[in-house]
Amino acid sequence: MKPPVVYCWTRLNLIGMSWTRIWIHGVFATKYRAPVLRDEIRMGVFMHIKTYAMSKGIELDVVNGYHDHAHCLICLARGQTLADVMKIIKGESAYWINKNKLTKTKFVWQDDYWAVSVSEKHVTRVRGYILRQEEHHKGKTFETEINRFMLKYGWTNSNKN
Repeated sequence: MKPPVVYCWTRLNLIGMSWTRIWIHGVFATKYRAPVLRDEIRMGVFMHIKTYAMSKGIELDVVNGYHDHAHCLICLARGQTLADVMKIIKGESAYWINKNKLTKTKFVWQDDYWAVSVSEKHVTRVRGYILRQEEHHKGKTFETEINRFMLKYGWTNSNKN
């Protein structure tokens, strides 16, 4: 089953003319990168993340991942911060996974996350990349993927904010 896609149409405030469209590609891992997002639960977890995010006013375009991590394409609304959005998504989903006993041990996401802005012209490409995660990770580990991103964006572990 493929993850659902919702397109970002941030509301236009016609009185004040405030309008935003800030796309973010966020990635977060399970604690110790443990491969606990098994095939039989993964899509259900990602669908729950999407549904809950939307109920909280978070425009989560697509979420997908593999056994040890998740990718999200988010369109931040006015007044939302990336830190708050990630806290809501990660915190509530861990609670839901544990409440429903979907893993053998207590489920925890790693504290950190990786995020980068996405140009409007690259949204379709990033969405496709996120949707192809299972295929992508048949040949690459999550660590290889993150190291490639770090090289591409010139990041080192000392760049963490």
